[in-house]
Amino acid sequence: MNHLKGIHHVTAITSSAEKNYDFFTYVLGMRLVKKTVNQDDIRTYHLFFADDKGSPGTDMTFFDFPGIPKGTHGTNEISKTSFRVPDDTALDYWVKRFDRLEVKHEGIKEQFGKKVLPFVDFDDQQYQLVSDENNRGVLPGTPWQEGPIPLEYAITGLGPLFARVDNIDYFKKVMEQVLLFKEIDQEGAFHLFEVGEGGNGGQVVVEYNPVLPPARQGYGTVHHAAFRVEDRSVLDEWQQRMESFNFRTSGYVNRHFFGSLYSNVAPQILFEFATDGPGFMGDEPYETLGEKLSLPPFLEPKREAIEARVRPIDTVRSTKAIEKEYE
Repeated sequence: MNHLKGIHHVTAITSSAEKNYDFFTYVLGMRLVKKTVNQDDIRTYHLFFADDKGSPGTDMTFFDFPGIPKGTHGTNEISKTSFRVPDDTALDYWVKRFDRLEVKHEGIKEQFGKKVLPFVDFDDQQYQLVSDENNRGVLPGTPWQEGPIPLEYAITGLGPLFARVDNIDYFKKVMEQVLLFKEIDQEGAFHLFEVGEGGNGGQVVVEYNPVLPPARQGYGTVHHAAFRVEDRSVLDEWQQRMESFNFRTSGYVNRHFFGSLYSNVAPQILFEFATDGPGFMGDEPYETLGEKLSLPPFLEPKREAIEARVRPIDTVRSTKAIEKEYE
């Protein structure tokens, strides 16, 4: 069986695509590599923020479903997304940056032997920065070269994914027996699982919490998380494997930028399996990634109607000189 290669992307829900674009571009310094619409609901933007080249394992994506209420955090949810930074010194830079820009954070902490910096955005979406100081395993991506963050401090990809569940015995079996992760550490209620080459780019932290009420999905919460597979043939293997354990799957879905397979593995926890390719540069050159509305081939004939329906968002950066901010 071809094991999962690590985290592919995380998709969350935002109250405002405009605020979300500003926060990820000018506060976090991640590159918008694709501006498109939800393929199942063309009223909804789908924004992809990633590293400089849109590498798999580096992208955080967002829907802005019209009229959706604010979500509430609780148990049975994908609870937090991590972003990798080069080392512990980078976290010191980010504390000062968050203080200056009034981003709520909890200060530098340590978990599983790594320095982390938990923070939230304007929707109370839960994040943390994690230091790659002594990291081994899945390689980081390439920081956005033209972004506002000095490259020695910049975000290089996704770190450990967090899930919170009320049935740890069941979820542990899913992680180990079905998804082929290994539990490598535990701190109190937190269980650390690892897959593929491991390290920050191949880990999931599962929190056992039977006390909190169930989470309610809405803006400020995660919609689903995806794990990397090499190609379509491996994706088909995973479809067969999931169905052999009696999990229902979506079957193969062509997302244009990658191939996908979806399965609900626990209450309110949707996992996706996604291929590494073909990637984000098939319809836009490197220099202007994310600046125009990108549509998959089956929606391209409807471009005029879609552009008339979705409000325009100015995402042009190639004509701007974005200064590095050292404090």
